[in-house]
Amino acid sequence: MHLGYSQYGLEVRRQDFDNAFSEVVDKTLELKPDFVIIAGDLFHQARPSNHTLENTVRSFKRLKDAGIPVLTVDGSHDSAPNTITSTILYPLDSAGLIFHLPRHRGSCWSKPGCCYVYGIPSYHNRHKTLEALPRFIEENPPTPHRDIANIFVLHGAINLPDVKPSYIEADIPSELLPDGFCYYAAGHIHNRYMGQFKSGILVYSGCTESAGYDEAKITKGFYYVQVDETGQITPELIELSSPRRFIILDNYDYTGIPSAKITEHVVQMVKEVDEADAIIIPVIRGTLPAEDSRTELDVPRIRYAAPKALLVHPIVQLKETAVSDEVVRSIFEDEFRDLKTKAFDYFVQIFSDRYGKEDADRIAHGTLGLIAPLAHKQDAKVKQALEELAK
Repeated sequence: MHLGYSQYGLEVRRQDFDNAFSEVVDKTLELKPDFVIIAGDLFHQARPSNHTLENTVRSFKRLKDAGIPVLTVDGSHDSAPNTITSTILYPLDSAGLIFHLPRHRGSCWSKPGCCYVYGIPSYHNRHKTLEALPRFIEENPPTPHRDIANIFVLHGAINLPDVKPSYIEADIPSELLPDGFCYYAAGHIHNRYMGQFKSGILVYSGCTESAGYDEAKITKGFYYVQVDETGQITPELIELSSPRRFIILDNYDYTGIPSAKITEHVVQMVKEVDEADAIIIPVIRGTLPAEDSRTELDVPRIRYAAPKALLVHPIVQLKETAVSDEVVRSIFEDEFRDLKTKAFDYFVQIFSDRYGKEDADRIAHGTLGLIAPLAHKQDAKVKQALEELAK
């Protein structure tokens, strides 16, 4: 849910996450399930604002009044990595608004003849997970029952290659998780995933709002899961209509194009897709010409190019022309050459992109000639060297 997230510093975005949760509650009340699972990251911070907390309490009370239990585990956002701050989920549990699984005996909840639900805490990283999770499971041994639905709740990235994005650390080795469950309800990864895992299925339902622009393409929703008498699982995606519209402009590589022309092109694209209350994300990538720099891109002009949109938020991934890593390694890895010679070769490579070979050699020599007088604070010699370069 990531409730309380004022994305891009906007209060309206914090309200968007609240609105998504309110819609989840509305649809849940229509479906009338036996219980609800929130697999971590209910909040975006361990200490949400009073406004966020009040809205959350109001939503949970609606579920409680309808007799629908809410089962939770903590996530990497809504629990602080220290024992003093702990998690806001504890007082919500004490108030009877949620049932926080890791806090209760056996870390479980059950409904006789229907289901058994077991949950584990989030330990924030792989090192702590390897150290603490086996001990937690030993102290709270899972006891799945035959002939009912057994559900395992976790928050983390399991080390399966088709599950997690490359930029997320796999903090839960699959071998640490017990078998015997028909459904593994997982949080932390915002990409939606469903696949076979051990003797059941593993499901990441994703975030109910776009916590990052790269998630905007994912339909927002949650799973309504039905289990028949034979233990057959049928998950149905319940889509949400309240999440904010994102427009992602990510179709161009601006390699070799000057900053001024990039600005003109991006401004024109943003104007063409301007839409009331939308968030427009132009992704500006490529390698600039040798004479250009990132600072010459007119970002403020791009930001104000769409008057109807809620926000234009450029993602600038432009690189400035530089010596390739391969060339740098070839220069500096040769231990038999002195540093001054290596530095000369490096400067020649840099300046050759901007000047001819003869001028590049001259400027490289002049650059090296500045080092000694600068180091010894010989201002007159520094001035002389700069004047010679200027000629």
